[in-house]
Amino acid sequence: MPNPALNDETLRKIAREGNVGWAAPDAASAATWVQPVDDGPISPYRRATMTTGGVVSASAVLLAILMVTGIFGWNSVEATPAEVRFPGWIILPLLAGFGFAIASTFRPHWARITGPLFAACQGLTLGAISAVYQYEYDGIVVQAVGLTVVVVAAMLFAYATRLIRVTERLRSAVLVATLGVGVFYMVSLVLRLLSVNMPFIWDAGPLGIGFSLVVVGVAAFNLLLDFDLIERGTQAGLPKYMEWYCAFGLMVTVVWLYLEILRLLGKLRQ
Repeated sequence: MPNPALNDETLRKIAREGNVGWAAPDAASAATWVQPVDDGPISPYRRATMTTGGVVSASAVLLAILMVTGIFGWNSVEATPAEVRFPGWIILPLLAGFGFAIASTFRPHWARITGPLFAACQGLTLGAISAVYQYEYDGIVVQAVGLTVVVVAAMLFAYATRLIRVTERLRSAVLVATLGVGVFYMVSLVLRLLSVNMPFIWDAGPLGIGFSLVVVGVAAFNLLLDFDLIERGTQAGLPKYMEWYCAFGLMVTVVWLYLEILRLLGKLRQ
């Protein structure tokens, strides 16, 4: 499915819980914004709501945390001419990051705490994974980071200029495609645990490269859905804590995109 953190159901849930204030739109406001009631001098109360700038600032903080912890994850990998080994403790931040992601998804108001913790865990894990790829294919990490930045910038430009419009048909198509990728990965993982390999996914043949290209495309289009939901959440006047929640959700997609680009480049290097 699209990013589990940033979806229409999340916005509707926040509205149903009444977290958007007494004068805010109802649950349907996630799609259609109505100007908040202003009683002038009779009701001077103004409630802090999320802004696009706030989401950008929170995203920058999470990115900085990810980069700093990524250095530690990178340096924890042991490499010799014969082999490259992950540190034994890397499973801990991997599982912890998954736990923080689940907590953030079901408790959005925790995102101010769970978001940075998730970024720290992801940084350790991504740093170690990137180091292994770097030892195998010199320069691949710089290429993957550069391409990730280019894709994010391109999708943001396409969304901001309405070159690509996020319609219900597009949302449905991305939903189906992402569900398909998720199911495919889960089936592949189960089969690998049963010692059954699906070579065309992981190999560097035409089918493997084609599959990775498709997944990169699906991840990129998820960015459009993320941008759209952030914009609609801002227009609907969602609570201030949603800035951290949206930043967390956006990071989930960007991390996924980076890993898929890294895997694609690894196949091309073979």
